[in-house]
Amino acid sequence: MMTIAQGLDWDTDLPLEGRLSREGQRVRLATLTRLRWLSIAGQTAACVFVAWGLWYPYPVFACFALIGVSVCLNIWLTLRFRKAERLSERQMAAILAFDIIQPSGLLFLTGGIQNPFAVFLVVPAMIAAATQPARVSVGLGTLAVACATVLAFVHLPIPWPPEASFVLPFSYLGGMWFALVTTLIFSTFYIYRVAAEARTLSDALAATELMLQREQHLSALDGLAAAAAHELGTPLATIALVSKEMGRAVPLDHPMREDIDLLVTQSERCRGILRQLASLSSVSEEHLARLPLSSLVEEAVAPHRDFGIAIRVRKLEAIGPEPVLKRNAGVIYGLGNLIENAVDFASVEVVVCMSWRPDRVEIDIVDDGNGFSPEVLARIGDPYMSTREGDKRQSGGGLGLGLFIAKTLLERSGARIRFSNRAEADGPGARVAVSWPTESLDRLTIAPATEAEILDLAPPPLG
Repeated sequence: MMTIAQGLDWDTDLPLEGRLSREGQRVRLATLTRLRWLSIAGQTAACVFVAWGLWYPYPVFACFALIGVSVCLNIWLTLRFRKAERLSERQMAAILAFDIIQPSGLLFLTGGIQNPFAVFLVVPAMIAAATQPARVSVGLGTLAVACATVLAFVHLPIPWPPEASFVLPFSYLGGMWFALVTTLIFSTFYIYRVAAEARTLSDALAATELMLQREQHLSALDGLAAAAAHELGTPLATIALVSKEMGRAVPLDHPMREDIDLLVTQSERCRGILRQLASLSSVSEEHLARLPLSSLVEEAVAPHRDFGIAIRVRKLEAIGPEPVLKRNAGVIYGLGNLIENAVDFASVEVVVCMSWRPDRVEIDIVDDGNGFSPEVLARIGDPYMSTREGDKRQSGGGLGLGLFIAKTLLERSGARIRFSNRAEADGPGARVAVSWPTESLDRLTIAPATEAEILDLAPPPLG
């Protein structure tokens, strides 16, 4: 008898954030139900034709009962799930197991593997090989082999005219069983390998396309930053000139003196930021100076001091000499952006913890604010978010495009970034962990520094 001829659904849509999953291995419910109705129609037509077309005696109503079970399952699945539902691995395994057991029952009533339709026992195992993991394919293939083996010995007579007898030699039945089993093993293994290679290629192409999109996005942002720095340079220079002239004209004891000095220092800081943005689009060799890890962290921290939030830099673990890194403007900008966000949302202080081992460099940025909400943690790093907790927090200190750029710049250097909240025992707050593993550390590390080199390379103290 016929079984369900399930098809493949290659609609493997990947989310924009690039989280590659096993969606390509999950078949839509609509595909299964439609093909099951086709299978039910074929099974019913075969039973009716043999019973009342050829008038061969066999337990036709028992066969209809098994077909009715398949109808009930199809109706239940239609009512239980949405048509576009993609079934899980366990659900698919259960349904495909039914697709082996149900036709095995029909074959038991109609001659076992002597029935020409016994070849359809191979189909569910082939579908599993094309769409499911290896363990499901092996399990369903084993079930199909077991059913074929039992049907070779235990079955009712095949439908045949009552005045004639139909008995196949045992050696021929053994050959049919062997052909069925070898076809099942070969076809499932072949289909599994071809499908696995196709999925691997598809995932690789999707990952490559995603990385190219991110690189293109970042390149556009680099160009935009350079253009903004160029356009803002002239008015900022005018502001700086006017503020300095005002500083010369206003006496030292004038009430406006403090505000004018603040205007001068902040305009100088803006000019420094614009120079840094302009340098992001092309990091040339002259910028790759040697810099100890502690000095690199201090360079990222320095612009964010004196804003009412204390920033403490701690050394948690130091195995071996302190590494000397390349002074990468992208890394410094990325760390500075993370520290700036921590300062914006902190209540009292921000702690920057650094540690190094021969195989890893780690920098943790911890604040004592309210931390990340669960919905923000699920989307952290996506552009155009504005706050940590929507309207529950102040809108100052964004978590949007700046954090997206910082995250991309750090990941471009080989860093791995994890966003989380502090443990409850440590109090409220957020934690951002940045680490460079062994395979990425070689691109950042020039050589372990001696104590004398660190003293020579360290910048002079501020003030």
